[in-house]
Amino acid sequence: MPLGRSVAFFLLFVSSMFGQDRAAGLQTAQTRAQHLKHGINASEWFAQSASDYSAARTNRYTDDADIALMAKLGFDSVRLSIDPAPLERFPQDKEGLNADFTARLDHEVDTMLANKLAVQIDIHPESDYKLKVRNNNADVERFTMLWRKLAAHYAGRNPELIFFEIMNEPEVSDGYRWAGIQARAAAAIREAAPQNTIIAAGPNYSGIADLLTQHPLPDRNVIYNFHFYEPHEFTHQGAGWGQPWWSYTHGVPYPATESSMAEAIKQVPDARDRYDFEHYWLDHWDGHRIRLQIDAAAAWGKANGVPLLCNEFGAYRRATDPASRMNWIHDVRTALEADGIGWTMWDYRGGFGVVYKQDGQPAKVDPAVVEALGLKKQ
Repeated sequence: MPLGRSVAFFLLFVSSMFGQDRAAGLQTAQTRAQHLKHGINASEWFAQSASDYSAARTNRYTDDADIALMAKLGFDSVRLSIDPAPLERFPQDKEGLNADFTARLDHEVDTMLANKLAVQIDIHPESDYKLKVRNNNADVERFTMLWRKLAAHYAGRNPELIFFEIMNEPEVSDGYRWAGIQARAAAAIREAAPQNTIIAAGPNYSGIADLLTQHPLPDRNVIYNFHFYEPHEFTHQGAGWGQPWWSYTHGVPYPATESSMAEAIKQVPDARDRYDFEHYWLDHWDGHRIRLQIDAAAAWGKANGVPLLCNEFGAYRRATDPASRMNWIHDVRTALEADGIGWTMWDYRGGFGVVYKQDGQPAKVDPAVVEALGLKKQ
């Protein structure tokens, strides 16, 4: 065979094999996405508690009985958020991870697997860690090295049920820079864990608009994720973070009308803030509006031929009318399910929770949330 034809045949063969690998990866991601249809976030446990990651705290904050309850309620997966800082603290084991912290993580992961729950291993840093990654290439390398170690550590467990989420809400406003960081981390994960499915997301706070800026990674064994808290005027009423004026608000109805908002508007003292608040009802937030928003994410997933996940959605319960909160949770959950998108509610026992719990005590299930999620009543 002439050399030119031999080279052409070889390139065609390589291209065909690469295409087969990509198709197999996509099929794997689509199949495994079925393990992430009804999930729950285990928040403020191994992340979001920079002041205390001691065994004394983590062992009582969420325990084996809580994990069993998650499965009993009908959740099929747990998003296990992990702060990278304690993971990297000395003393480190031979894998380069903090031995004590990692051993406790292992116990929780294995307990989840024993309860037939899939696990989303989520690197969930504090903002200062994200700032370093955003601005410093050397910190991108350290982040990539951490993923290589962590992925290798968990690669030996069931790859059907262990998922690796690159970073929670990266707070990188430059979508192109985040795409490069994410691609580098994904390559490190794949090198260390050839079989596991990766969870990727858009920049900033990983909303739908952020997802729409991204192009899929070359690796096809990937599920694409977004978060949904729209409208924040409702879901974050009474919150002490985000917009300062949210802390004034309580009892904001959902869905809202001009008449039902008449008294709520008066809670906000500043005219400029009231003007912003009025857009909540002017924008007609209801089940139809939410469905249209989520349809946009679904359309992106369909256009790119990739599976989707919404692994954060919820409404802050401290100052929210319970009936309105259940209406919103129901509308978001049903919109996601109508578009074939798996979900992971925020969160188990925190300010957006599905249970009420004191450290070291049995959890008390909120049956209204369970019903709004379409899960098993206890």
